Amino acid sequence: MNTTINETDALSFLDTAIKVATSNWELQNTRLNALLDKLIDEQLSAATAPGRNSGVYLLGHLTAVSDGMFTYLELGDRLYPELDNIFLRNPETANLDKPSIVELKTAWNKVNTTLKQQMDKLVPADWFTKHSAISVEDFEKEPYRNKLNILISRTIHQGYHLGQLVYLLEKASV
Repeated sequence: MNTTINETDALSFLDTAIKVATSNWELQNTRLNALLDKLIDEQLSAATAPGRNSGVYLLGHLTAVSDGMFTYLELGDRLYPELDNIFLRNPETANLDKPSIVELKTAWNKVNTTLKQQMDKLVPADWFTKHSAISVEDFEKEPYRNKLNILISRTIHQGYHLGQLVYLLEKASV
């Protein structure tokens, strides 16, 4: 059995791996968008469980996290950095003024549409370069802390919160 791999096969493998990761990110976005289409504002405003965050807060949180990917992946300026203070640096119990549900849904869609456009410009080798939050020295020691790792971790993070948001379907409208 020949276990060597030529350069063409290696590049094909990397291209496939990147497509797997990006398509999974897109799938999570599609699932979340489908859920948001089903939820009425009252459901989205409810807590996902007693003592847990509301759907509105989680939508803002996910939007801010995805917006942060522009920085980590070095794809340009963030679109909504002002969301960080509300949805990343403070808990929902801080009772800060939040954008409306319509504004958050618009921001969510714009962030992910623009992010996909920018990610589509990356070639496979780009995904294996360091992300912006790691030093050159640390990246030399831990090369797996790359842009692809950011995409994978954000996809998992989104899936976690999507699982919480599904509970809102059971909430009766007020």
